[in-house]
Parts: sequence; C-alpha cells; structure tokens
Amino acid sequence: MSTVFENLTIGAMARVAGVNLETIRFYQRKGLMPEPGRPPGGVRRYNDVDLARLRFIKSAQRLGFSLDEVADLLTLEDGSQCREARERGQRKLADVRARLSDLQRIEQVLADLVARCGSTRGRVRCPLIASIRDGQA
Repeated sequence: MSTVFENLTIGAMARVAGVNLETIRFYQRKGLMPEPGRPPGGVRRYNDVDLARLRFIKSAQRLGFSLDEVADLLTLEDGSQCREARERGQRKLADVRARLSDLQRIEQVLADLVARCGSTRGRVRCPLIASIRDGQA
C-alpha cells in the first residue's frame, strides 16, 4: 500500500523525509530541489514528486555521492540512461575502494604506534606524538 502525499508544507515534508527543513532550503538554493510557487497569501506546498526527489538526494548522499555528483545523477533520474549512471557508479566505487585502502593503511600505522606507546617505559618520547610531529605517520 503506497501513501500519497499532497499539499505538504515544507515542515511536513521534512518530517516525512526525516530531514531538517533547512536541508530542503539548502537543496533549493543549490538547485537540487525546485521551490514551488507560493499562492497569493498562501504557503508553498510540496507533493509526492518533491518527496521522491528529496529521498533520491538523501539516498545518493548515503552512498557517498557529493551534492555535485547528486546533481549529475538527477539528470539521469528517469532511468533511461543506464550506461551513464553505471559509469558514475563505477567512478564512485573506485573512489570508495581507494578510501578504504587509505583507511586500512591508516589503521595499520595507528595500531603500530599505539602498540609502541604501550611498550615504552621511563622518560622515552611518545612514539605516537613523535611520529605525528616528525611527519612520519
């Protein structure tokens, strides 16, 4: 059973999507979300299409896409350009794998330094602090 959302205020849409309403305003300023027209003397209203776009943006961010990359993905949102979407996904996957490799290296260096810190006795310079200060970490 799907729920239809019509005539949502910005606050109601923020609650339904689980974001802060300032997030929506920020996305509007960035051109990621349209800003509905304001009826004379009224309040802007959002609908299912707006909510789906907001959820798309947040899902893409959770996958590690930057807002600029999300803007590119939004141009492919209709799903008709799968090759381009795949290329963007492959680039993001390569970035994620590179970051994982960097994090694994950092983990190993830190584990070694922490172990060395635990094995020093007396008035020896702390290996962790010394490595960071000397630019060896």
